[in-house]
Amino acid sequence: MNLAAHDIIIKPIMTEKSNSLMAQNKYTFEVHRNANKIQIRHAVEQIFKVKVLSVNTMNVPSKPKRMGAFLGKTRSWKKAIVALPAGQRIEFFEGASV
Repeated sequence: MNLAAHDIIIKPIMTEKSNSLMAQNKYTFEVHRNANKIQIRHAVEQIFKVKVLSVNTMNVPSKPKRMGAFLGKTRSWKKAIVALPAGQRIEFFEGASV
């Protein structure tokens, strides 16, 4: 699989938990389902010009939902939590709030 950096990082995740992780210099992204940790590391380093210490990934399963009488599911997706060294930040997240 040969994806560009902007294809691997889909969007940032802005939740209360991800905001609290930013105090520990960890940033959360939704990533491409087939991307591995090495590809995610290179994509974050290329897009945001930072050094990545570690990448933790998890597959978020779909959940059942109802719309009146109709049953359905949310989509499943992949999440990555990226840790940066102490002096570096991703400015994209800094002004955002939940």
